[in-house]
Amino acid sequence: MTTTASAPVRLDATLDRPLSRWLWLVKWLLALPHWIVLCFLWIAFVLLTVVAFFAILFTGRYPRGIFDFNLGVLRWTWRVSYYAYGGLGTDRYPPFSLGAEPDYPARLDIPYPGQLSRGLVLVKWWLLALPHYAVLGVFLGGVGRDGGGGLIGLLVLFAGVALLVTTRYPAGLFDLVIGLDRWVLRVTAYAALMTDDYPPFRLDQGGGDPAGPAAAPPVKSL
Repeated sequence: MTTTASAPVRLDATLDRPLSRWLWLVKWLLALPHWIVLCFLWIAFVLLTVVAFFAILFTGRYPRGIFDFNLGVLRWTWRVSYYAYGGLGTDRYPPFSLGAEPDYPARLDIPYPGQLSRGLVLVKWWLLALPHYAVLGVFLGGVGRDGGGGLIGLLVLFAGVALLVTTRYPAGLFDLVIGLDRWVLRVTAYAALMTDDYPPFRLDQGGGDPAGPAAAPPVKSL
């Protein structure tokens, strides 16, 4: 496994304010068009990851076009999750886009890895990632990325109640939720063969990813 000074998966989020007291109650409906599109995009993501598996196995490289598409799916998923019940950190409707969208308050970046280990590709997505899968089962529950289950769903529900009562998103709760989301997406990128860097067993909290230089404005304090 390679080691780098900064994490290969960088997730940042800016907490918007003010946030609507009521909008979070209907975001399940507002985000429905995105979830329908993402359903098809994730089917393509899985199929293309299989193609990438064989490409890495025989050439040691992740096809650039597939990498860019899969990164776009992860970015789209993160934006919708942040808008809806993986974060509730913004009321700005997510764009229908596979691009980076640097002006949106939820951002994700994974640098193209170049050369990847041909041996690791055989074991990292199932055997090496198993300990992380056990942790993610607690974070996400058994109902899917945005289904409201698990620890993330519970904490986001607390945030929604806080918004309903006080119109404020507790800063400490926000930092914790983003830290959990960051862990999830680091493991997702590793399991999708997009990096050989093993995800740390570390909860990096806060909107600005502490693993590297800031790529966007920091979280607005409450």
